[in-house]
Amino acid sequence: MQTRVAVMAVIVEDDDAAEKLNAVLHHYGEHIIGRMGIPYRARGINIISIAIDAPQDEISSLAGKLGNIHGISVKTAYSKVTDEG
Repeated sequence: MQTRVAVMAVIVEDDDAAEKLNAVLHHYGEHIIGRMGIPYRARGINIISIAIDAPQDEISSLAGKLGNIHGISVKTAYSKVTDEG
């Protein structure tokens, strides 16, 4: 199956969203290369970047599920390179 590498930028503006966010990320854990979270206390938000290698539909599904959580915004940047996995 063809996969792509992508990076998701996630902004968490509601601390109550953290549990739902972590549950969704756990579900997609087999595709996640790594993630980095930065608390920006001056603004009261958290910034998370997620590197993922997965089929296009899995990446879109993850982004959609994260974006549907109240208090979370997400944008995704995709590599141009695909790989037969």
